[in-house]
Amino acid sequence: MRRLRNVKIVATLGPASSDYAMIRALFEAGADVFRLNMSHGSHAEQAARHAIIRQVEADTGRPIAILADLQGPKLRVGTFANAGGETLIEGASFRMDLSSAPGDASRVQLPHPEIFAALEPGASLLVNDGKIRVRVKDCGKDYANCVVEVGGVISNRKGVNVPDVVLPLAALSAKDREDLEFACELGVDWLALSFVQRPEDVIEARQLAKGRAAILSKIEKPAAVKAYDAILQVSDGIMVARGDLGVELPVTSVPPIQKRLVRGARAAAKPVIVATQMLESMIEAPVPTRAEVSDVATAIYEGADAIMLSAESAAGKYPIEAVTTMNNVALSVEKDPTYRSVIEASRVVMRETISDGIVAAAREIAEATNIKAICCFSQSGNTASLVARERPHVPIIALTPLMSTARRMALTWGLHNVITEPQDRFKGAVLAAIKAARTDGFAGEEDMIVVTAGVPFNVKGTTNILRVAPCDERLISRVEPE
Repeated sequence: MRRLRNVKIVATLGPASSDYAMIRALFEAGADVFRLNMSHGSHAEQAARHAIIRQVEADTGRPIAILADLQGPKLRVGTFANAGGETLIEGASFRMDLSSAPGDASRVQLPHPEIFAALEPGASLLVNDGKIRVRVKDCGKDYANCVVEVGGVISNRKGVNVPDVVLPLAALSAKDREDLEFACELGVDWLALSFVQRPEDVIEARQLAKGRAAILSKIEKPAAVKAYDAILQVSDGIMVARGDLGVELPVTSVPPIQKRLVRGARAAAKPVIVATQMLESMIEAPVPTRAEVSDVATAIYEGADAIMLSAESAAGKYPIEAVTTMNNVALSVEKDPTYRSVIEASRVVMRETISDGIVAAAREIAEATNIKAICCFSQSGNTASLVARERPHVPIIALTPLMSTARRMALTWGLHNVITEPQDRFKGAVLAAIKAARTDGFAGEEDMIVVTAGVPFNVKGTTNILRVAPCDERLISRVEPE
């Protein structure tokens, strides 16, 4: 199955999308990556979904990526004596402390001493996705006296965000560590790390994963935005998680931050997902709003590798329609002549290594001639990622002997991933590329392709050779691996 677009679609699975028929339908509608949200569902339920995805993969013959999204540390207030909660009035005093006594209109438990350890007077605390805002007047190791700046109803165990300080919290809770090990043993391809604040959070997750899954950092806290370059350097991919980002930062700052994060990941040749509320109305409605379509289109114009559905496909009434809508928006945008001019204007020119020069030359040759596809051999996925960074106007066929690599590359812009026999000679690689281009309908007998690879084979970071090859039958019959 060949996609007719470059941007990839991530669909979250949940109660509305847990059986074979639905997951198969989502894949056929356009989903390239399936997200398992570890915040919801048991390990048994996630294992069942994982098994179904792998069955769909086997039945369709196309590599599918599975992303396990770790919950991250959740900060919540305690409970209230009034089961319905209390109404906080603007200008009133309100205290948060470690006492386990039920809360009232004047105070509530905040069972997180690490928050008090980091707070300073003037810091803000946001409750219930930012609907309530209080500002710290004075604080100590077990309390914070605050003034209510934005009031509202506060009730049991509502979430708390602390945007103004870097909290002394590990990005991985005890639950996350259990979920990480479970997901790695299950065989997921990507791990999404929630509430990253510093590069050390990513390094810790990588040490626990032990190479069994690639690490994708979710940028959803102001501290992560500030430390983005360092976090990007130690991550395999990025998710622009606009939900909490829009709570902890002014919502007006999210669009420019999204653009900067996407462009940074593109320059680093690392996949970047734009996520959260992309087609939110389709949880209940069969068609999206015009603003949502525009939001999806904007991410595609920015050159994001993937766009993501959350509740729309996990718990919504119209999961197939949501994926179909994303697919159709992508097809429409990528046919727009403006799309190519925007992508090319935002391309970051990288000429630091031989590999950079080879993939840039492949794109330039394809643009200057009637090349039908760029075919790249990649053991680790590095060569394919570099080609994708160039955002060429012709299809990219990524060939690898490793299913694990092919699955991980399913998240990367423009890659059509093909499992091939291991190669140890470039002549054999050319033959395999020709067969893949012909078999999957990218090129005909009279067409030409570009082939890139690294020699010696199976050594990461050695992309050093390029060949323009015709796809005629005589070459296929004549060329044999050395």
